[in-house]
Amino acid sequence: MHLCVTANEYLTTDSYYPALKTLDIIERDYLHQIPARVLRVLLERQLPVCRAHIERRVNQEFSDWLVQIRGMAREIGQLSIGQASSARQREEELRGRQRQAEEQSRSGSRECVYILEMEDIDEDDSLLKFDLTPVYRAHYINTCLGLQDQFREYYYKNRHLQLNSDLQISSVQSFLECHQIYFSQIAGFFIVEDRVLRTASGLITSSQAENLWESAISKVNSVLEDQFSRMQTASHLLLVKDYVSLLGATLRRYGYQVGPLLDVLDKMRDKYHELLLNDCRRQINDVLANDKYEQMLMRKEYEYNMNVLAFHLQSTEIMPAFPYIAPFSATVPDCCRIVRSFIEDSVSFLSYGSHMDYYDLVKKYLDKLLISVLNEALLKLIRNPSLGMSQAMQIAANMTVLERACSFFAEHVGRLCGIPMRLVDSPHGILAAKDVLRKSQVVAHERMLELVKSKVDEFMALTAHINWTPDDPPQNGNVYLNEVIIYLETLTPSAQAILPIEAFDKWVKGVLNHISDCIINTLLSEEVRRFNVNAIMGLEADLRVLEAFADERFHNSGLDKLQSATNLKQSLAEARQLVNLILSNQPELFLNPVIREKNYNILDYKKVILIAEKYRDLPEKFFRGGSKQAAKKKGLDALVRRLRDLG
Repeated sequence: MHLCVTANEYLTTDSYYPALKTLDIIERDYLHQIPARVLRVLLERQLPVCRAHIERRVNQEFSDWLVQIRGMAREIGQLSIGQASSARQREEELRGRQRQAEEQSRSGSRECVYILEMEDIDEDDSLLKFDLTPVYRAHYINTCLGLQDQFREYYYKNRHLQLNSDLQISSVQSFLECHQIYFSQIAGFFIVEDRVLRTASGLITSSQAENLWESAISKVNSVLEDQFSRMQTASHLLLVKDYVSLLGATLRRYGYQVGPLLDVLDKMRDKYHELLLNDCRRQINDVLANDKYEQMLMRKEYEYNMNVLAFHLQSTEIMPAFPYIAPFSATVPDCCRIVRSFIEDSVSFLSYGSHMDYYDLVKKYLDKLLISVLNEALLKLIRNPSLGMSQAMQIAANMTVLERACSFFAEHVGRLCGIPMRLVDSPHGILAAKDVLRKSQVVAHERMLELVKSKVDEFMALTAHINWTPDDPPQNGNVYLNEVIIYLETLTPSAQAILPIEAFDKWVKGVLNHISDCIINTLLSEEVRRFNVNAIMGLEADLRVLEAFADERFHNSGLDKLQSATNLKQSLAEARQLVNLILSNQPELFLNPVIREKNYNILDYKKVILIAEKYRDLPEKFFRGGSKQAAKKKGLDALVRRLRDLG
């Protein structure tokens, strides 16, 4: 009777384990010795009732715990993911300090401070407070009652049902709005399961925990693939990806295999970068459409820092005087900002994935941006039929600076990916876009030349008004030349200011060579049926002016200091040699190989025939000036006959 009273006291205070022990002692040691049959029968009937009562109570407590722990799982997951985020931030700060130390070392700075930081980077699991006492007690009591297998099955079944419910996405909110809650709930669930596995004495087996995880990862991957396929904004995809990677980092600490989860993120990298490229394409097109294509004026030092130094676009380390006029327009720093943001977004997506070394991937996508988006947009712009000369010139200058900015872009990728600068500076670190942009500059320079040639052609059309048979040589040259010289003197200083010296050299030579061709073609044209020596003397005066302009530009623009430099006057050589031949007292010397190579090496003899015939076919009155003119006519006649014979 004393033991019965003790058992009742234990039941009253919910001390189920000592109550069961007491019931076992009564049943094992005393029940068969009770002389009073009524009392023995009563105890035989009540002992199972008491055990059933204990079973119901502990199972009810366990059921209450199931409800409670599901409500706490989200908070547990959020706290643990927050710890993973803090650890990631500390890691990034450490990388930043390492990069800074490396840059100081490369620059030769002696002000480096070396600090050995002893910091505990392991997350404190004591912050994850949740009570498993009802689970332990229910498991132990059911084990004592011989119901261990049934309870384990009951636990696994109910937790599996909870997991399936947690894996269902909300139909009320968009996935973007609820994804953090969704993944926090899953993280909390498996953190709890990990502790149960480690501390609940076999309540759940490793294989069962793995089955739960595999079913969860399969469902999560399916949800992610579906939701990612619906997303059309790169920033949304990045937001979800970041939280998923934190989920992976969190659960990896508890021994879960998160590789399949990260593989899904890797499958999305091409789509993410396509969305990112589309965003950048829109931004770059807006920048190009809104630029005035005028050299950028910077009045303050902070503007210079923000637009030049920030992207290593300076040509010298000396701070310029302000106001400072840059060789590029607003397109360059605006596009540099877009590219820098692309690099940072690309690194954000590719970091903390299944690829530890993602430097080459970032480089690949960066090259795609620079080549397929930026370069193509610039080429489309330079090929625009309505493009003006000043715009084309500024775009060409912008291309030159953007090519130089590729070195900054490559270094920025290396810094963010934690790659040593010595590797970034190696041939492997050079962006393919650098060479593509360099080749596109050639297209821009050719377009500039086309536009100048077109304008020069307008001025050369004035040769239609030249009197090709004047009685006297023109006093001040021909009218067309004044227009050409004014145009060139206006244009060349701007071109010299913003074009690389080699490009400027090629451009000026192309313009002068075109003027020379125009003079030759004018004499070859059907509009000029005949001309006399006075007309040629007028062209000779024009050439002297052009040669003086070319010589002045050659020496004053620094072209004479180029390696293998040739005077700009050489670009007018064909027209000069033709005029010299016609004005020569002995034009037949053109047939002498030595004289021809020395004085007329550029002239095409077929052109000489056609032009000399026009001189020869003039009426006799044009040669009454004396014996010299008659001799010249005879010389040209002889030259034409010999050239025809040779032809």
